[in-house]
Amino acid sequence: MQTGTGPAALRGDVDFDLHGFVRIRVLDGQDRDVETLVRQIGPLIAPLTGDPDITVRFVDELPEPRRMVHAGPDCAAAGDDLYLLRGRDGIRARTLLPVETVGQRCDIVCERRTGHVPHLLAIINLTALSKGVLPLHASAFTYRGVGVLATGWAKGGKTETLLAFAARGARYVGDEWVYLTADGRMHGIPEPIRVWQWQLEQLPALRAGLPRGTRARLRALPAVASSATHLAGLLHGLPASVLRRAAPVLARQANVRIPPAQVFGDLAVALHGRLDHVVLVESHDREEVSVEPVPGAWVAARMRASLEDERALFLTLYRQFRFLFPERRAPGVEDAPALECRLLEQILAGREAHALRHPHPLRLESLVAPVESVLERMS
Repeated sequence: MQTGTGPAALRGDVDFDLHGFVRIRVLDGQDRDVETLVRQIGPLIAPLTGDPDITVRFVDELPEPRRMVHAGPDCAAAGDDLYLLRGRDGIRARTLLPVETVGQRCDIVCERRTGHVPHLLAIINLTALSKGVLPLHASAFTYRGVGVLATGWAKGGKTETLLAFAARGARYVGDEWVYLTADGRMHGIPEPIRVWQWQLEQLPALRAGLPRGTRARLRALPAVASSATHLAGLLHGLPASVLRRAAPVLARQANVRIPPAQVFGDLAVALHGRLDHVVLVESHDREEVSVEPVPGAWVAARMRASLEDERALFLTLYRQFRFLFPERRAPGVEDAPALECRLLEQILAGREAHALRHPHPLRLESLVAPVESVLERMS
């Protein structure tokens, strides 16, 4: 990681630069404050060339407001300020979040026990959008000189496509969120890739590089979750209820977050690439993998709905803000759908695109040949 230099660094401020699109500063940061941001957005530490768009200050304790009016259990107003009242994993902790400035200059204050900055990714994406940069839920890579954007609904197979081509020597651009610019470029974040046990079983070289304890945990968790589900069916009352709630929690832990360099190799993490081809990845109820050409505008129309869904949690917060402060608005939030629609059309409508459909679960390698056949026709 690169750290900032100069006076800002001497004051304890640490800067994060998302490719010049969004600039973030942690004010008077301690080591654990910086680590919190790195976990959320990746090691993008670099000195800024201008003022930050987002500042984050961590404190041990925010001043106790004299009177709070609630909109639900986790959101409240105190005077002119909006507070979020829960942190990571439901812990009681407060964050002071000026919702009306999201998309402009946004100054956030978090109690350290929150464990993260609530809604940070949504705020970053709305800020990028306000600057004419399209954040898209996608994976992106360059393969044999062709830049590929794999997008679709959440859990639809984007990361599977990325992993399949990582094993074939592709170069990493991004996963989860990819930022697209009007000049036809893709930009990613070096955040760790979430890889599941069933995926690792198909990637023996990657699995072998994990610590022995991690491999053992990943192997054991699905079986433990299955046993909890079975036992819940045999019991009644509170024990059964506890087991039923515990089983999916255990199953969701059967994954590990691996840095892109460990998946692709140090020299194959590019973070930037040319947008040459769009692949809309979907699962279907057939056994085979299919690929067919579709208009880029067809993909753009579908991704409007996907992006709305990705923003749903933040929009719940925005409606709570509007309930508590009906006279106030956040232009960066309310203008986002129209900006998003325009950029989706501008960037994707004219691109060559294909729909890639696959069964679930799937063999990762089964995705390679269909996509290769499309890319070969382009080269």
